Amino acid sequence: MTIGTEHEYSINDQSFHPLPISDQVIKELAGELKNEIPFGPVHLSKELQKHVLEITPSVPAHDIVSLEASLYSGLQGFYARTEGKYRLLGLGMHPALRLKEAQVWDHEDSEIYEIYDRLFDIRQHGWLNIQALQVNLPFRDGEDMVRMYNRLRALIPYLVAVSASSPLVEGKETRAMDNRLIFYRENQRRLPMITHGIIPEKLRSPEHQRQIQEEMYATLREHGGERLCHEWVDSRGVIVRFSRCCLELKAIDEQECLRADMAIVAFILALLRCDDLGLEEDEDALKEMTEKAILGGVSQFRPELRKLHTVASKRASADERRYLPLIKTKVECGSLAEVMLQERHEGKGLLVMLQEMEKALRTNVPHQCGACKRSDPFGI
Repeated sequence: MTIGTEHEYSINDQSFHPLPISDQVIKELAGELKNEIPFGPVHLSKELQKHVLEITPSVPAHDIVSLEASLYSGLQGFYARTEGKYRLLGLGMHPALRLKEAQVWDHEDSEIYEIYDRLFDIRQHGWLNIQALQVNLPFRDGEDMVRMYNRLRALIPYLVAVSASSPLVEGKETRAMDNRLIFYRENQRRLPMITHGIIPEKLRSPEHQRQIQEEMYATLREHGGERLCHEWVDSRGVIVRFSRCCLELKAIDEQECLRADMAIVAFILALLRCDDLGLEEDEDALKEMTEKAILGGVSQFRPELRKLHTVASKRASADERRYLPLIKTKVECGSLAEVMLQERHEGKGLLVMLQEMEKALRTNVPHQCGACKRSDPFGI
């Protein structure tokens, strides 16, 4: 199976104020303004919010070690070409961004964002301050698509729990570990079927998915959103891209570095190979579980995640198995969001925290809680 991922990073100054300059950065690197540019082994592209850059591999990889190497090489190239002028941050949201600091991409494709704004009012965190790790997984045929899709939808609560990395909004704690999903699931509430509360319906067949898409498109047309009637408008936790023969998993917070991202990907790939995991399939139950994951992270599902890690370790490839200790650490110590809040309660200031998260991305070394630093489990 080939693997593709998409990573979203905020552009910041030395004090971690977000800089709405993705257009300037792209022009600086490419010599002209484009939506997307080739950059060594990766592509760099714009996002809706001008303080965010997306990085993707130029071609899908056949294993996650190669995927990580390509992405990190591209990231290192970015730092070298920009001479360290910018501080990049991962995480599911910029922890300190205020909406007045955010700007919307106003070049090519801006008419699409104008339609979104008319329908949903994009001046909100659910549009302007979200950063996801997107995992793209190819399917062979309709049967394979349905099997993978239904497995992924049932895994969403656990993946949300273990990947939560957005506990702060505008520098303040909230009641949640994953604020990105709280904002994301409401960002199109005028037409709620587009996000469908993150958890999509259980699929019966490819035709069932096409029916869901057509219903979505019909609703958009009723509200003057014809321009949005494409596969990519689907904003549920996992979506089908027939045009690319792949599934896109959208429910995961961006992590602090590529190695941590790859650990999440390894966990997913191994769990897709497992036989029946005995997972919940009822839509309402999955939505309740996802709510628990959003609010409490790993703490809500530690016994279940321990079991999933055990079975994943048995079905993982040799390469994937190298990353799974990072998942084990998250299961025992908590998601990154839980670790961040614990350190905040112990007196760590926001600036120091952001400096550590920036270093994690730049050096590709996962952030460690105090206990982990003493045992050093990250020697991949």
